[in-house]
Amino acid sequence: MKSCFERVCPTVQFMVAMLVTIIATGGTESACTADDENSSQRQVMDLWPDGVPGATQTGDGDVPQLIVTHAESQNAVPAVVILPGGGYRGRAMDHEGYQIADWFRSMGFTSAICTYRVRGQGNDGKGYGHPYPMTDAQRAIQTVRANAKEWNVIPDKIGVIGFSAGGHLASTVSTHFADTNVQQGDHIAEISSRPDFSILCYPVIAMGVDFTHAGSQRNLLGTDPDPRLVTLMSNDKQVTAQTPPTFLFHTAADTVVPVKNSLVYYQACVDHGVPAEMHVFPEGRHGVGLAKGISGASAWPELCRDWLQRIVKN
Repeated sequence: MKSCFERVCPTVQFMVAMLVTIIATGGTESACTADDENSSQRQVMDLWPDGVPGATQTGDGDVPQLIVTHAESQNAVPAVVILPGGGYRGRAMDHEGYQIADWFRSMGFTSAICTYRVRGQGNDGKGYGHPYPMTDAQRAIQTVRANAKEWNVIPDKIGVIGFSAGGHLASTVSTHFADTNVQQGDHIAEISSRPDFSILCYPVIAMGVDFTHAGSQRNLLGTDPDPRLVTLMSNDKQVTAQTPPTFLFHTAADTVVPVKNSLVYYQACVDHGVPAEMHVFPEGRHGVGLAKGISGASAWPELCRDWLQRIVKN
């Protein structure tokens, strides 16, 4: 019987990649292109079909979506919600979105890219800060879990992966869980938003310190945030025993988001008994994605694959 981690044929991977056309604009990209929507491997759906909470408009950037890439398997498979980076002002949808979805599909995972709301988008010109990225990402996990049977997904093997500011968001949903109070007519709100595993790639973690990413903090929390909110969104301070098993990777050469962000989160996991694995590589700029061709760092996808095999078997 084939394992859900077996790779698909490289030719198939190439054909899937060729179906996806990404239009880059200033390092961030549109949530979904026409060519991508036509791909037989992608399913695009609104995250809040009955109305987006807190949305001021209904245009591009106001209506978050899930872009689902289904694994090909006769058996139920693990799944992951993908949170691209972009400083909470945009989203790097190619190398931290679609490429990551295709990588997970090659391992037999279903994935869902969440186009969570950010400060730099929205028709009112102001965009969205906290708590909307968090509520969108929580809802994404709940939605995947709610569709587990239909999508052939294992409901207790649903994780999250985030890059840079998306890594901060992934650590946020790993330490802040949505209330699961029953809401009339909203069965998704009754489902747990806690991810079963968390992958943090060169993440922003801490707020209000000399090693945070100032742009991400400003876009998320505003220019003069309440100190209590800064502490609340410093996710190294929010780790508990309920935080899911975590894989982290970073490069020591990252001058945009210093490696200390990953170090403090890893230490918090150790302090609270959370299983965690961290890899720090000497070379590589910020935003390397799958890090192809980068000495040392190019090993992280295979290291993460091995870690995932151990996690989903538990």
